[in-house]
Amino acid sequence: MGVVDGSLAEAGERRIGWASRSMPVLTAIGARFAEELPFAGIRIAACLHVTAETAVLMGALRAGGAEIALAASNPLSTQDDVAVALAEYGIAVHARAGVDRDTYYRHIHRALDIAPDLVLDDGCDLVNILHTERTEIAVLGGCEETTTGIIRLRQMAAENALKFPMVAVNDTRTKRMFDNRYGTGQSTFDGIMRATNVLLAGRTVVVAGFGYCGRGVAERAKGLGARVIVTEIDPVKALDASMQGYEVRSMAEAAVVGDVFITVTGNRDVIRAEHLVLMKDGAILANAGHFDVEVDVRALADLADAVHPGIRPNMDEYLLNGRRLLLLAEGRLVNLAAAEGHPAAVMDMSFSAQALAAAWLAGEHANLAPGVYDVPTQIDTQVASLKLAATGITIDSLTPDQESYLHSWRLGS
Repeated sequence: MGVVDGSLAEAGERRIGWASRSMPVLTAIGARFAEELPFAGIRIAACLHVTAETAVLMGALRAGGAEIALAASNPLSTQDDVAVALAEYGIAVHARAGVDRDTYYRHIHRALDIAPDLVLDDGCDLVNILHTERTEIAVLGGCEETTTGIIRLRQMAAENALKFPMVAVNDTRTKRMFDNRYGTGQSTFDGIMRATNVLLAGRTVVVAGFGYCGRGVAERAKGLGARVIVTEIDPVKALDASMQGYEVRSMAEAAVVGDVFITVTGNRDVIRAEHLVLMKDGAILANAGHFDVEVDVRALADLADAVHPGIRPNMDEYLLNGRRLLLLAEGRLVNLAAAEGHPAAVMDMSFSAQALAAAWLAGEHANLAPGVYDVPTQIDTQVASLKLAATGITIDSLTPDQESYLHSWRLGS
C-alpha cells in the first residue's frame, strides 16, 4: 500500500481528530453527503498532500459513497501517521514521507489503477499522467486545487489537449482569500522558522511574485518586522505592490541585499545562477510554489564548492566562494515540507469547495465538454455562508427595495 508502520494509526487518528475540530464546514458537508450519497458507485483517485486536513476531506467523500485511492502530491509533505490511519479506514493510500521521484510517480500510478471516474489533483501531475501514460482510463472529470496546476490545465485546454472537464477550485474567491493569502502567508513562515529558527525582524525578505500567495507572504513578512522587497514580471502587480508600500526591484537587484528569498510564482528558474552568485553570506532560499523548480537547485549544486546537507532539519548549506547559501526543504514547498501546511481552519474552506465541486461534477459531467470550469458561484457563496455561521458571524441581507434597485436600470437618483 505504500505506507509503513501500522502502530502509527493511533497517532494519525488523533491528528485527524484535532484537525476536524477546526473544520466545521467540511464536517457538516460530510454529514450531508452521508445522507445524499452523491458519490455512490463512483471511484475517485486523488493526488493531494497527505495531511490531517486532507484526511477530513477523504472522510467526507467516503461518507458520500466514494471508493477512494489517494497518492501524495509532494514527497516531503506526507504525514505517515495520517496515511496509516486512512488506510485503516479502508482508503487505499499510496504515500510515504521522503520517497524518491520514481516512487512518487509509482504511487500516482497505483492510485490510478482503480480506473477512477473522478480525479482530485494538486499540481496537475495526476492529470498529466492520464494524458500521457494512462490514456486507457476514461475519466469523467476532476478538480484542481492549486494555481500551478490550473496554469498547466489552461494551457492544455488552449491546445485542445484536455480530454475531460476540470474544475478550477483554486480560483474561487474563498480559496484565494483564505488559502492562498492567509494560509500561504502564515504557513510559509511557519516552515521557514521551524527550519532556521531565524529572527525575521529587521531582515530583508525578498518575495518573488505578488499574486494572491505572494501578497499573503509579503503581508506576514511585514507584520514580523521584516523589510520587504517584491519582484515581479507583471507591471500591474508590480505597481500594486509599490502602491501598498513594498519596495519593488528586479531579482538581480534584490539578490545583492536580500537575507531571505521566498519564491511564490508557479514558474521555473525564478532564482538562477546569475542571482545566486550575487547573494550575501547566510542568505536563505525558500520556495512556497508547488513544484521544486522555482529555485534552480541544479545550478546551486553546480556552483557550490561543497554541500553540507542537514545542518538543521530541512536545511542544506551550499558553500560558494566562502559564502554560505542555505536551501530549505530541498527547494520544495517549504510550508508543507518543513511544517504542516495551512492551518486546518484555512483548509476547511478550500476542501469544502473541493468537496462540493466534486459533488456538482458527479452530477453535471455529462453536460460539460472538456475544458477548465470555474466553481459555480453558488458553491463559493455557500461555503462562505457556512463558515460565517460556524463562527457565529451574522451579516445583512438586501431588502426588496434594494434588490429592485440593483436589478433595474430605470431607477436613478
